[in-house]
Amino acid sequence: MELVCLMFSLSTPFELPYRETAEIDLATITDRMAVKKAVQNGNVEDAIEKVNDLNPEILDTNPELFFHLQQQRLIELIRQGKTEEALEFAQEELAPRGEENQAFLEELEKTVALLVFDDASTCPVKELLDLSHRLKTASEVNAAILTSQSHEKDPKLPSLLKMLIWAQTQLDEKAVYPHINDLSTGKLEDPSE
Repeated sequence: MELVCLMFSLSTPFELPYRETAEIDLATITDRMAVKKAVQNGNVEDAIEKVNDLNPEILDTNPELFFHLQQQRLIELIRQGKTEEALEFAQEELAPRGEENQAFLEELEKTVALLVFDDASTCPVKELLDLSHRLKTASEVNAAILTSQSHEKDPKLPSLLKMLIWAQTQLDEKAVYPHINDLSTGKLEDPSE
């Protein structure tokens, strides 16, 4: 472990988690979780309102994110069987964006295709109704909020674990030392056993 500490210029093994001071306000975490939960539950209007309360520039400066939220709102209307309301919403809110951006138009066409089929399970774009699509949109919103708050949008733990695996691979060629074989426990294992 001391060798790993030397490689990262740490004085003790316990310094690594504290080396970078994270200034994360718990209120912003709670706000992001509320937005994410609203999208995951299909309450897109509430999510848009919460995002605008956090920072109105997020949706103003990210038209793709705003389109995806509006698209998710259309999907929720279709899911609820509100066909007329869905068509009106698509014409008034999404069609003008589709005229400005070809990619948006293609996504809108796929979404509106859900209205053609009585049984969504036979629709070629039925994946839009899957929970995974809500999760994808929620993750996109979460990443945008983190970026607006000057935080990294990707978690650091996977990078740290990759770095640990790389460091152990490098050390395997040069020294005998206790390994961390099970990343879920972080338990050091003596190589002589």
